[in-house]
Amino acid sequence: MRAFSLSLLLALTVALAADIPVMQPKELADRIGKGPQPAIFQVGPSFLYQSKHIPGAVYAGPGSQAEGLELLKSAVAKLPHEREIVLYCGCCPWDKCPNVRPAMEMLKSMGFTHVTAMHVPTSFKADWIDQGYPVEQGDAAK
Repeated sequence: MRAFSLSLLLALTVALAADIPVMQPKELADRIGKGPQPAIFQVGPSFLYQSKHIPGAVYAGPGSQAEGLELLKSAVAKLPHEREIVLYCGCCPWDKCPNVRPAMEMLKSMGFTHVTAMHVPTSFKADWIDQGYPVEQGDAAK
């Protein structure tokens, strides 16, 4: 029964990610500091960004709230629509995250064509920090 539950959970996670272009944390970590950088936006709670975030990431407010979407809209306003953008949250497991999908949908509706979400299966701490990938500390006013 446990194997069935695990298989079902994996299938649901893959299905949820299927309609959103995703990048694995290692793939993004390997690009930090090398070559052209994507514009990286953290679309989760500010305390996550304030604690630790991906180097060069910009805090764009929680994607599940109107204020967060407005902050993201302002943050991308001067970017060309073909610019590569990576969104991430990490507040909770991927299949429960309320922030990435609305932020992704808004950017696509604005005409951005190269938007990807970093797939965070468990949490930003487990899937990025604990893996030893680079982090910065900073405040949400950055």
